[in-house]
Amino acid sequence: MLKLTNVTTMIGEHQVIHDVSLQIAQGDFVALLGGNGAGKTSLFRTIVGVLPPAKGKIEFKGEEISHIAAYKIVGKGIALCPEGRQLFPQLPVYKNLMLGAYHRKDKKGIEETLEQVYTLFPRLKERYKQMAGTFSGGEQQMLAIGRAIMSKPELLLLDEPSMGLAPLVVEGIADAITQLNKMGITVFLSEQNAQIALMITRHGYVMENGHLVLEGLSKDLITNDKVKKAYLGT
Repeated sequence: MLKLTNVTTMIGEHQVIHDVSLQIAQGDFVALLGGNGAGKTSLFRTIVGVLPPAKGKIEFKGEEISHIAAYKIVGKGIALCPEGRQLFPQLPVYKNLMLGAYHRKDKKGIEETLEQVYTLFPRLKERYKQMAGTFSGGEQQMLAIGRAIMSKPELLLLDEPSMGLAPLVVEGIADAITQLNKMGITVFLSEQNAQIALMITRHGYVMENGHLVLEGLSKDLITNDKVKKAYLGT
């Protein structure tokens, strides 16, 4: 579904992504591991068109999207749930969700997707009139994921969804993400929390300083000595 070939990204004079190549199959559930500053967010922003690649090729379902505008990429079926959630705090839950569907014209389909979001996160339905800025961190993360789902993505990129959340809340978010994958959405999950990421995904990549340094099945990576030492604290 997604294929990157020798992708390099620059921010000004600084090279943040170095010749990254990876593939994600339709329906897969993939982790991108790495510490703060490893380049995970820059890679995601490159995939969705916010940062144009300096070189290399990005393909989605066989079509090159390397230099397509971000809003058009959303319309093709890729959604990003960004690091830090980036909600509209002065707008209620319902309007934040509907902004995720801004490019869609199928009114009935939008209503069906909204019900899917409410089924996955019942609290959003209970508080659909509440201002997003008054939510707890966990509730805001639910809303950010729900907004991304409203675009009806085939591929969902989740950038650090567990950041700053209590362990019990992280478990609930992980369960919800797993349910999304079971619903048929391909998921690419960026995480510093390697333990939770490798427990729920099937395949993983490890990124350091803008380079991919390891890849493999999640069940193998979780027992890899380098991964255990760097990310699992063992």
